[in-house]
Amino acid sequence: MPVARRRIEAVADPDSARVGVRLKALRQMHGMSQRELARRAGVTNGTISLIEQDKNSPSVASLKKILNVFAMSFAEFFALSEPTGNRSFFGREELSPLTEGEISFRQVGADLKGKRLQILHEHYQLGADTGEEMLQHQGEEAGIVIRGEIEITVGSEVRVLGPGDAYHFDSNIPHRFRQIGDQLTEIISACTPPYL
Repeated sequence: MPVARRRIEAVADPDSARVGVRLKALRQMHGMSQRELARRAGVTNGTISLIEQDKNSPSVASLKKILNVFAMSFAEFFALSEPTGNRSFFGREELSPLTEGEISFRQVGADLKGKRLQILHEHYQLGADTGEEMLQHQGEEAGIVIRGEIEITVGSEVRVLGPGDAYHFDSNIPHRFRQIGDQLTEIISACTPPYL
């Protein structure tokens, strides 16, 4: 089975939520050229150009490198304009879509400013993979597999988890998620502080 790489594609308003549109606005707001952003992020100038034209969806690891230049989390990058305030309950249709594609995330609450916890409903299509480059960020993450199977690498430890199995690890340790098996994988996860 070919390994698919995790890709980020915003799914809200197409004029404001596309990764390229958001990235270009963010870069210009900081008065930075594509070349300067690429240099600081450790990616090619062509990569930034293609992302901004929405001709290339970056991997999670690549987009994280770029956002690190601005000291910005994924949650801040994809935050929708409607704050959730002090709401306590959310219907399934109110979960905020952060990504779509081979790996999709829907978040409880649109605006996590001031929040210490992020809850995600994750779906991994067949063969979806966060990429060969391991993820690493501050905080902790935990989750429970609802259906399907997922191979999770944390440091040098690799484990295949199925329905009912769970994980909890320090996100500073390099980690990777890879969907395996013959049905899509669904996970309910938590991250503190918010990462995506």
